[in-house]
Amino acid sequence: MEIQVIQIGNSKGIILSRAILERYNIQNKVVLELRKNHINITPLKQPREGWDKSLTDMNAKGEDILLLK
Repeated sequence: MEIQVIQIGNSKGIILSRAILERYNIQNKVVLELRKNHINITPLKQPREGWDKSLTDMNAKGEDILLLK
């Protein structure tokens, strides 16, 4: 995929389409890894992301018991 690098003040940047943002679940922040000959952009996951669903599933299965007394 080829995209345009644009001027943003004294810097340059790229614009990611809505389709790319939704496909890769990119919200407000990303992790940028600089490699020898490429740049890797990864969505930043929020701490405890998905915990609410996991806890609901555990409760439905009766697996949310207190282990320490």
